[in-house]
Amino acid sequence: MAIEDIVREALRGVIDPEAGMNIVDLGLVYGIEAAPDRVRVAMTITTPSCPVGPMLVDEAKAAIRAALPEAAELEVDMVWEPPWHAGLMSERAKQHFGW
Repeated sequence: MAIEDIVREALRGVIDPEAGMNIVDLGLVYGIEAAPDRVRVAMTITTPSCPVGPMLVDEAKAAIRAALPEAAELEVDMVWEPPWHAGLMSERAKQHFGW
């Protein structure tokens, strides 16, 4: 399995407590750059005022570190562009919310 796929699967275990859905299916993960010794994730939250943002970043780091303990360098960056919108959600998430 490719490193990027391992990271994505690890991030599926990070649940946004307000939405009750993982951050990958919610469309909060914008990008994954992965190499054997370095992982960088760009992610967002549904709104800049969301109080769980720092917690989600910490949980994302912990999930990636558990899946790839050998990754020497790990960054999870909160980004705001492009702004999140419901169209970024997976079909599974849209069905979950009845959209």
